[in-house]
Amino acid sequence: MIGPPPGVRVWLAAGPTDMRRGFDGLARLVQEVLGRDPFSGHVFAFRGRRGHLVKLLFWDGQGLCLYAKRLDRGRFVWPNAQDGAVSLTPAQLSMLLEGIDWRMPAWTARPEIAG
Repeated sequence: MIGPPPGVRVWLAAGPTDMRRGFDGLARLVQEVLGRDPFSGHVFAFRGRRGHLVKLLFWDGQGLCLYAKRLDRGRFVWPNAQDGAVSLTPAQLSMLLEGIDWRMPAWTARPEIAG
């Protein structure tokens, strides 16, 4: 996936979403449930009940784009809240889409001596 441009916020819709929804249904959820503008250029992420499917909805200036990804193994890490939205950084979104736990990423190696 191409990364979002600078200044774009990423919003995760807390709780499960009916993954049969398409452009219009997800845009309506953004407006009515999240209280945000689906045409703002921000990225809105939704996860299915089983946790292996995620959909991203965003406006690119010309139309709505819908990106979907299904994991072969494992689940996407999602907030425990049942309603509302959680804001992520673009880096956290990249980790989420790779199946990495974006909440507590661990450094693999830290420098011990400076200089």
